[in-house]
Amino acid sequence: MNKPEKALTTEELMSLAVHMAGQTQFPADSRIYYPGKNIRKILFGIDIGVAELLIGKQLGVDCVVAHHPDQSVLTFPDVLDLHVDLAVKNGIPESKARAVVNEMKERNAFTRHSANYDHAPSFARLLDIPYMNIHNPLDEIGRQRMQSAIDRNCDEDSTVSEVVKALSALPEFADAPTKIEIRLGHPNNRSGKTVVVHGAGTNGGAALASLYYRYGTDTVIYIHIGWADFLRLKEEFPSDKNLIVSGHIASDAVGINPFIERLEQMGIEVIRASGL
Repeated sequence: MNKPEKALTTEELMSLAVHMAGQTQFPADSRIYYPGKNIRKILFGIDIGVAELLIGKQLGVDCVVAHHPDQSVLTFPDVLDLHVDLAVKNGIPESKARAVVNEMKERNAFTRHSANYDHAPSFARLLDIPYMNIHNPLDEIGRQRMQSAIDRNCDEDSTVSEVVKALSALPEFADAPTKIEIRLGHPNNRSGKTVVVHGAGTNGGAALASLYYRYGTDTVIYIHIGWADFLRLKEEFPSDKNLIVSGHIASDAVGINPFIERLEQMGIEVIRASGL
């Protein structure tokens, strides 16, 4: 491990992730719960709670970083607006995308309203250990890597199985205990226009995938999908469209690993846990 060029602050950690994602502002699903400075050693996990904060304290780290947001992030629904941006880039009318996303935001806001808005962060303060989460910027890095892997190795005449092969070449998928699954369509189907729909808080379910299919996308890639949403899509698009599900934790790692590697290049020690 190289000696750090300088110790970082929690704000600098967040800014680095935002910069790497090509963004310009902190997204609504990422937050510094308890700020810190002089950070040279980090415990990083996809999911972090009170137990992990205690472990971080025992390990002597300077900061604990989660990927998934704490339930106290009441602004989380706002990040779902990024689905509108991605949908419009892929030919979906803004009004159509906005209607679906607004329903997603309302449903999510109901859930957030019942959440404990100061659980893990309160223990970070009691333990005096800096604590933050970085969600959307790292998901965006992952989305870009996944889309790039497909675009480099496939075209619209490629089969769905060839798209899966291109994704599976990424080490995070190659090493994962879960495998990339074709949930809708057939491996020998023509992939056509293929879009990785990821990096906007959570997936858009059946309603958003349906819009992509209706406005020119042939293959949608989600990192996960619920059973009810899958059944709805299967009924609506029984054979002519494709849905690839890459796996949640492996897909998260696709975006997190480049960020951790950058920190390690800077001499920051990172202890990986909870899915990493």
